[in-house]
Amino acid sequence: MYIEFMKDCIFAVVGGDLRQARLANALAVSGYTVYGLFFDLDVYVSDKIIRSENIREALEKSNVIVLPLPASLDDKTVNSMLSTREIPLDDCLRYAKPGSILVGGMLSKEFRERAEERGITTEDYAKREEFAVLNAVPTAEGAVAIAMAERAATIRGSKCLVTGYGKVGKRLAALLCAMGANVSVAARKPKDLAEIEANGMSAMHISGLSGGAGDFEVLFNTVPAMIFGEDILRALRRDCLVLDLASKPGGVDFEMAKRLGIHTIWALSLPGKVAPITAGDIMRDTILNILRERRSMQ
Repeated sequence: MYIEFMKDCIFAVVGGDLRQARLANALAVSGYTVYGLFFDLDVYVSDKIIRSENIREALEKSNVIVLPLPASLDDKTVNSMLSTREIPLDDCLRYAKPGSILVGGMLSKEFRERAEERGITTEDYAKREEFAVLNAVPTAEGAVAIAMAERAATIRGSKCLVTGYGKVGKRLAALLCAMGANVSVAARKPKDLAEIEANGMSAMHISGLSGGAGDFEVLFNTVPAMIFGEDILRALRRDCLVLDLASKPGGVDFEMAKRLGIHTIWALSLPGKVAPITAGDIMRDTILNILRERRSMQ
């Protein structure tokens, strides 16, 4: 993807997982000045990156601050899986220069409001359309990889149910079909149900799950709402594998599934786990799109 180089952008990439490390490397290789903060565990970081543990110095020299996805797990500290240190979220605001841009994933409303009060512009790249579309690819591939690892049968010929027909649901259903699975998709909107049928899959309304979920061998949920409560879980085969891909609070009653002996996996943040290089590149392209668009509006 070609994106205009913005030579005056100086990045501080703070914390995160392997996606964030890849993002920092990719920006540095592209010619940007990049401060990498709190990558002190065993992870490759290009020698083009200015590694630092001094968050104040790095943020004062930067005009674009990049937080991970999610930016925080507790609304107090930066999500920093590659560091042994805790990084207070407030430090990112305390030391950022007024006029700088802070981008991150799943930024809380309260954090964004505090940033704006300090003259710091915030952008949530996880809400961008291009990010969601491209991020659905490693999510879908990762879900299939887990299903293959957890079962003693091929995807081909397996009866699979996907709940939800958003970006991840569409990509996952198409991938399963291409692999020869017998795919059904549960959705609510008549338009989605029609599209599912038009794409050669079986469509069912989510309201009918309790009566129609018992035939499936693998179930992939993409809906971040409690759909699989006791009634539907009791209707499942006991050898059914349930993969919940939905963000918190998820869509499965995990305690009930455990009591019923149903093998359930809550597979969060799959892109960062199964394809951090691809996921980091998606983050880079999305962030540069944001900066380019902001510049065009000035």
